Amino acid sequence: MTLSFRHYALLAIVAFLVALPGRLSLPPLDRDEPRYMQATAQMLSSGNFLDIRFQDQPRYLQPAGIYWLEAGAVKTTEAITQNSNLRHESWPYRIPSLLASVFSVLLTAWIGSRLFGGITGLCAASLLLVAPLFAAESRMATIDSVLLLDILCLQALLLRHFDDMRAERSTPYRFSLLYWCALGIGLMLKGPIVLIPALGTLFSLSICLRSMALIRQLRAGWGWIISLLITLPWCIGIAVVSHGEFFRRAVGHNLLGKIAHPQETHGFPPGYYLILFLLAFWPGALATVRALPAIWQRHTKPEVLFLLCWIIPHWFIFECLATKLPHYVLPTYPALALLTAASLTAWPLNPLRSLWAKLGITLYALLWGVAGFLFCTAGPVLLYKMEGHLSAATLIPTIGSLPLLLAGIRLFWKQDWRGGAICSIGTALLAEVGIFLCVMPHLTSIQLSPRIAESFRELRPCPESTLLSPSYREPSLVFLTGGTVSLLSPLQAADALHDHARCTLALVDQKDEPAFQQELKRLGAEVILYDQFEGLNYSNGHKLHLRLYASHGQATP
Repeated sequence: MTLSFRHYALLAIVAFLVALPGRLSLPPLDRDEPRYMQATAQMLSSGNFLDIRFQDQPRYLQPAGIYWLEAGAVKTTEAITQNSNLRHESWPYRIPSLLASVFSVLLTAWIGSRLFGGITGLCAASLLLVAPLFAAESRMATIDSVLLLDILCLQALLLRHFDDMRAERSTPYRFSLLYWCALGIGLMLKGPIVLIPALGTLFSLSICLRSMALIRQLRAGWGWIISLLITLPWCIGIAVVSHGEFFRRAVGHNLLGKIAHPQETHGFPPGYYLILFLLAFWPGALATVRALPAIWQRHTKPEVLFLLCWIIPHWFIFECLATKLPHYVLPTYPALALLTAASLTAWPLNPLRSLWAKLGITLYALLWGVAGFLFCTAGPVLLYKMEGHLSAATLIPTIGSLPLLLAGIRLFWKQDWRGGAICSIGTALLAEVGIFLCVMPHLTSIQLSPRIAESFRELRPCPESTLLSPSYREPSLVFLTGGTVSLLSPLQAADALHDHARCTLALVDQKDEPAFQQELKRLGAEVILYDQFEGLNYSNGHKLHLRLYASHGQATP
């Protein structure tokens, strides 16, 4: 079966609709997403598209590519909607991730169709679409979904050169030009990190084939100059503006520092990604493990060798790094989905003969079933545990997904792996859509920043009021309040509230209340309580009881 334009159009619509739930209603997620958003908002306000900053601090982690994309999305949205008040709403910044996720699904289908046939391509695209790690990253205004699309473009273009090399024909120049342009764009997105999947696949294939023909096929002699021309102007500009500080931080601390030392408590031993794979690639993980013998039997076939050279170098390098985050191996998931889909649709799956292999797959299947049950019931359980109530809307996805999960388990038990995969993909779709659409918007206890920002907008005594926040220092609060937050110590907050009494508000947690009040008493100042908030800071798990204060001399709003 060959995929036609109609197949890709329908797949794009499905991918778009699946990625849409929760995108408008979800507050900023994680700590990185609001940092990207706020830095982009400041870029738009200042007109400085060269020097990236979060408040008054330089944000020298990676080049400016993702900030430019998000800035373009916000400006385009403002122009279309004729609304200039979108700069501190989350959803416009998530448009690049949305579009990137849709095109990543399409490219996965295209690569699968080229390697194994159309059915395999569609199956692989479906497995990637419902993978929890992919679903989560596609909803955040971070770099990872866009980087994944760029890497998929590189691999698709490399595959075209690989096929032409094996057929002993010359690849048209435009495809080589596109490859090196995609590499340059990847460097503008994430810096040298993009070289790991790009050059890792290329060099691994060349080593396995014991030939430099593929490198010559890519016209590497002049191609690297194209990549350099894309990145060099910005690199020179930021080097001049930051006096070299960008490269000291981005390369010396952020990149090289992660190799030897775990950063931000994200240090785990090798094997972390293998353990996480069960959850991050559910429901495809079980079929992937079951397919390992079939993959090994065919590892010398060109199409399998290409995918293994895509997966193994990238996975190995990131398993060896001291700092580990789940999304670091996301670029390997399309290739894993392709091998898994091929085992389900294109290859005969032979029965396991080894007793140890049977025991191993049985144990993994039990863990897979437990993980599936947790996914299906996570929404209602989470809502009840955190908010103390349930709603019919949150139960509908669970009621729909559990029978599909049981049907999938039954089909896997009967060795109907294709039928089991279809049922489990349906299970994942219902569960994920339910979590993002019906559950997360109602988890008010973890939505401290939106609640505080809304109260601040209503109660602030002046249009230019500043919010002093010595206790709650989340980037999401900075973004949602338009960057008007000052992150000070309790004593500094008391001093600032005293010195700027007319327009300033202070947000203080009960643990910092004694020091704050004592300093105010020393200054002879009094405060009045405007509002208070209780909830959970999901970034660190701390329960907070925050109070919003104003100087006693202010007029009550």
